[in-house]
Amino acid sequence: MSHADRYPIPSGLRRRGWSLAAALLTTATGAVIVAPAQAADSGVPASQPLVKLLRGHPARTRPDANARRIEFVSARRPLTRVQTVLPVIGGAIGSDGNPWLHVRLPGRPSGRKGWIRSNQTRPTATEWHISVKLSTRRVTVYRGGRAERRFRAVVGKRSTPTPRGQFFIEEAVALSSKDAGSPFALAASARSHVLQEYGGGPGQIALHGTRNISGALGTAVSHGCIRLSTRAITWLARRIASGTPLTITR
Repeated sequence: MSHADRYPIPSGLRRRGWSLAAALLTTATGAVIVAPAQAADSGVPASQPLVKLLRGHPARTRPDANARRIEFVSARRPLTRVQTVLPVIGGAIGSDGNPWLHVRLPGRPSGRKGWIRSNQTRPTATEWHISVKLSTRRVTVYRGGRAERRFRAVVGKRSTPTPRGQFFIEEAVALSSKDAGSPFALAASARSHVLQEYGGGPGQIALHGTRNISGALGTAVSHGCIRLSTRAITWLARRIASGTPLTITR
C-alpha cells in the first residue's frame, strides 16, 4: 500500500456494516468456543465472530502466559487510529484458568494466528465477507453468507503476485483525490511475499481505487494490491469495517 493510504477515513464511515451479536459461548465444562454461524449455499459463513481490543495484547503460540510471544497487537491501527478488531477462530481455557481467544493476526508472515487473553476485549461479529478469485480477477462481497455484489478487479502481476490465504480488513482509509488508488483503500492483514516495503509502507496489501493509476479492470498488473473501480471501492468503504474476513484464492 502506498504513502497515500495514510489519510484518515471520515467519521461515520468506520462503523457501517457491523453486526453487534455476541460472538462467544461457554460450555458446561468451562471451555470457550466460537458460536458457529450456519453457512449459506455459498459455503461462506453467515457471520464471523470478532473481538475488539480495549488495550494492546501480546499474542502467543498457545493459550498460556508463558508460551512464546508472536507479536504485540496494538489496541489501535496505525493509519487511522481506529480500535483493532480481529477475527476469532477458536477459544480455550488457558493454563491460568482464564479464557483465551484464538485470533487472526496482522503483519508478517501473512495469515498468521495466535492466542490472546479475552480480558480487556469486547466480542462482536460481522455478516460481511470479501472473496477474491485471482484467476477470474473478480471480487465477490457476501452478506449473511449470500453474494451481495460482484466486481471486476486488477490483481497482482506475476512478479508481484497478490498473496493467497485467509486475511481480514485492518482499517479503511480515505484518500485525497490526487493520490494513486483513491478515493478509498481497505488495508488488509495480508503482506506482499515479494515487496518488504512499498511507497514508505510495510508492503501491505489493500483493496483500493483506480484513480491516477494505469491498468484496466480484469488484468493482472498491480504490485499485489487489488484495484477496484471508483464505484465499487466507494460501495465497499461505506459498508466494510475493521475485522471483516478477506479470502483470496487462485
